[in-house]
Amino acid sequence: MSTVTDAPGAARKFHRVCEILDHHQRQPSRLIPILQAVQEEYRYLPEEVLTFVATALGLSPARVFGVATFYAHFALKPKGKHIVRLCDGTACHVKQSIPILEAIRRRLGLEGTATTTADMLFTVETVSCLGACGLAPVVVIDDKVHGQMTPETAVALVEKIIADEEGRQA
Repeated sequence: MSTVTDAPGAARKFHRVCEILDHHQRQPSRLIPILQAVQEEYRYLPEEVLTFVATALGLSPARVFGVATFYAHFALKPKGKHIVRLCDGTACHVKQSIPILEAIRRRLGLEGTATTTADMLFTVETVSCLGACGLAPVVVIDDKVHGQMTPETAVALVEKIIADEEGRQA
């Protein structure tokens, strides 16, 4: 049976992961920063990469998967290029965050439990609190905070990103 590490070309396939591991001196104690860097590279933590990291660090895959699933910051599914986080903490919820979420999801065509658009351009998430209660309701897009949102202003932000992306492709 072949494993990720003895497969021909594994080093080539995981070249960037190897660079990240080397940067952290392949220290098991640096697992969280390694996973953060891997997620930055891939925008999520692919299962085969987690197995490769575990083997390279001399850790069990279960331990690496345990860390990856314990912290909410880590994602095991692919995320879109632009991350839209909507606060649904008490202050934002009271100031009508749910209609904002519904408007964004409707504009992006996200149905049911889907969180990422088919074109991988957007991922929409709700979070418990963003710590900006005085600006409620709050939306964070790609780490930029937007306060006192309405469904219309939030959709306008998404529309601007879509227009910018289309401009880059032209």
